[in-house]
Amino acid sequence: MSEERNMNRESDTGRRQFLGNSAKLALLSGVAGLGFWTGCKDDGNKEVSPPEDLMQEHGILNRIILIYDTCRINLINKITFHEEGLLDAASITRKFIEEYHERQEEQYIFPRFEKANQQTELVAVLRRQHDVGRMLTSTVLHLGKSGNRTESEQEKLIQALASFSSMFRPHEAREDTVLFPAFRKIVSGHEYDSLGEEFEKNEHRLFGQDGFAHVVDRISGIEQSLGIYDLDQFTPSGKMDGI
Repeated sequence: MSEERNMNRESDTGRRQFLGNSAKLALLSGVAGLGFWTGCKDDGNKEVSPPEDLMQEHGILNRIILIYDTCRINLINKITFHEEGLLDAASITRKFIEEYHERQEEQYIFPRFEKANQQTELVAVLRRQHDVGRMLTSTVLHLGKSGNRTESEQEKLIQALASFSSMFRPHEAREDTVLFPAFRKIVSGHEYDSLGEEFEKNEHRLFGQDGFAHVVDRISGIEQSLGIYDLDQFTPSGKMDGI
């Protein structure tokens, strides 16, 4: 019994360390920017630019990655958790990230770089990663529904969650730091502004006037069910070396 308690304590410690590291990565990748980009829609209803709109949506992606990381470490350590939250996160990934956000990039952003013969190698990789991501989401949606997964299915689900996180962290970071900053240089001012309006119309048409806010609320609910909503829990405690 003592050995079992020690194993549980080690598992809990490893889980906390993992989630803390995951949170730091997610914050560095873009979650910290979520409040900034949502603030771009000021009280005067000023339209955000196309890159700002996409970066704002990357905040959703980063919070999904943190949810996936949390579920993955729970599955590895055989810790019971609210698995419906995993399915809900995968559903948001399918509907909001893949069928909306990524389609915006594929329809409006990538073709303009290809036409201008700029960043074509990067765009090719980004397109391929979108395709791989959709296959991973299908795996999560399929295996996440099974309450009695075989050991092989469990491992496949764990690997799908890990692959999604490890691919999309650098994916969205490269878009935010390389592709989106270069976008303004390859389109006219009029085209740039009109695309921002088009993005906004598409979002409202598909998800309603408050579609983004509704998705954020859903994400917050999932985080609460998994015990990772309180941001302060990721703040390192105790004396930090060098501070």
